[in-house]
Amino acid sequence: MPGSKAKDARKANKRGAARLAAVQALYQMDLAGTGLNEIMAEFESHWLGSEVEGAQYWPAEVAYFRDIVGGVVREQSKLDPQIDAALARGWPLKRIEAVLRAVLRAGAYELACRADVPARVVMSEYVDVAGAFVDEKETGMVNAVLDQLAHQMRAAEFAGG
Repeated sequence: MPGSKAKDARKANKRGAARLAAVQALYQMDLAGTGLNEIMAEFESHWLGSEVEGAQYWPAEVAYFRDIVGGVVREQSKLDPQIDAALARGWPLKRIEAVLRAVLRAGAYELACRADVPARVVMSEYVDVAGAFVDEKETGMVNAVLDQLAHQMRAAEFAGG
């Protein structure tokens, strides 16, 4: 099918933008205590696909953004203990920087609840998102934690290879 690769790339870019926006929204909710409905309205009207302070934000897949943010909020009590268990001993999730907490929660949510997205894609995408905010050492930690969670949550995807 001619053109399907370009369409897939556009969809991937929109999902990548949705992931980045979701991490930013989760970070803001964590730091400022902003509520779910308020954060959804703010991001959908001001950030997604807009120019803000001179920076153009990629158009995001709004439904995907909503799913990640709403899903993390809904599943957080299940996800946080799993992330805690995957983190290095002595570094509970509450001691991790807020932006990294947001990245790990969003990645863990997709691994747990979005079986339509391959685990390796989820891991790669969130390592990229983390790279927008933190240095290489911290992106390595994100990769290690998400890799451990992926092997637990989606063992079948890693069987035999």
